[in-house]
Amino acid sequence: MKYKIALAGNPNSGKTTVFNLLCGTKERIGNWAGTTVEKKTGYFSYEDAEITVVDLPGTYSLSAYSIDEKIARDFLIKEKPDLVVTVIDASNLERNLYLVAQLLELAQPVLLDLNMIDIAKSRGMKIDIEKLSKVLKIDIVATIASKGRGTERLKSKIKTNLVRTDHGPLKINYGKYIESAIERISETISRTGVDMGLPPRSIAVLLLEEDGEIIEMVKRYGILDEIEQIKEETSKEVFSHYQDDVESIIIEKRYGLLKGIKKECVSEERTLEDKLTMSDKIDKVFTNRILGIPLFLFFMFILFQLVFTIGTPLSNLIGDLFAWLGTSSKHLFISMNLPKWIASLISDGIIGGVGSVLVFLPNIVLLFLGISFLEDSGYLTRAAFVMDRFMHALGLHGKSFIPLLLGFGCNIPAIMSTRILESRKDRILTILVNPLMSCSARLTVY
Repeated sequence: MKYKIALAGNPNSGKTTVFNLLCGTKERIGNWAGTTVEKKTGYFSYEDAEITVVDLPGTYSLSAYSIDEKIARDFLIKEKPDLVVTVIDASNLERNLYLVAQLLELAQPVLLDLNMIDIAKSRGMKIDIEKLSKVLKIDIVATIASKGRGTERLKSKIKTNLVRTDHGPLKINYGKYIESAIERISETISRTGVDMGLPPRSIAVLLLEEDGEIIEMVKRYGILDEIEQIKEETSKEVFSHYQDDVESIIIEKRYGLLKGIKKECVSEERTLEDKLTMSDKIDKVFTNRILGIPLFLFFMFILFQLVFTIGTPLSNLIGDLFAWLGTSSKHLFISMNLPKWIASLISDGIIGGVGSVLVFLPNIVLLFLGISFLEDSGYLTRAAFVMDRFMHALGLHGKSFIPLLLGFGCNIPAIMSTRILESRKDRILTILVNPLMSCSARLTVY
């Protein structure tokens, strides 16, 4: 049997590691249609099942505010995977469960992968997995993807859940006024036969959250005016009672439920403040409002100092080597009585031309190695946080700092890396500014 499953989760939840463990080298990389966001598809077999795995972009919610959220939500609604394996960071349970709650509200078949369980334990957190499974009414697998633990259990649970048919929607009580609106909108949807592949209640909640895609889809059925009237009445009632808008109350109620679930299913020996991890301690130093920028400038100075201190002698060596090759070849060709223009073409044009390009290679390679090291160490993300205020003063997003820094190595991969920015406007602005950064080749010329 052939099945298609989706892999969902927050950024930095270990989702990509789980994907690699499931699929190994059997993967195909492309882009989601009409975007520059990378699309990874993998394959694995388990018993008699042939399973295609689609790695959805890392996202904190399905609210469709960013491209990543829109891609994930559209895939789930339109492609209808047989199962959504949601990878969450066990040490940040409440925040990660928000996405799970949204998936369950959309009546998606969900299997929960409780990843990084070792980190949760090291922070004094004890998660009652059996109780959490009963509360959410879904199967849960504990894994440590970074060490490859729990992969076989996960594959077994995936196979079991692929044939389950009792995936019911999660119903969250949003309070008297919003529940009344959900009921009225659901009745309107059911009466007019709106078919979006979602339960009427799920559509009603999305409409109250001002989901643009769903609003456009409902508009085709000619019931938008009636729904907008219900929304307007509800908005007035909610504001008079809570002094807040409907969307904020929906988010608040979701987090309220998740807070209760965490309290019921998780016991903590110590608070996170009492037991700071090494990462927390590093964050306190590198993102400090006083030390953050001096440390950033220091690391950038060290990076460029190393690039030119080590790279310049290597560049000179390559330059001298090609100069010697050019001169020697010219003498050789002349002694062979070849026409001067052929000797000049080969020695000055080809050998000299290749040499003039390769002379930049040491600086470029060293800069990319340095940037890769900073990225893998996690410092670039912290630096983006530190630079956020400065970048906003220039009209750019804090994350724009990373593509701009890469621009010192080469503008092409720097422009490609703008895909990390959620907003289309931020991506375009960063792309337009990036060529103004002096790449290694131009830096040598200057």
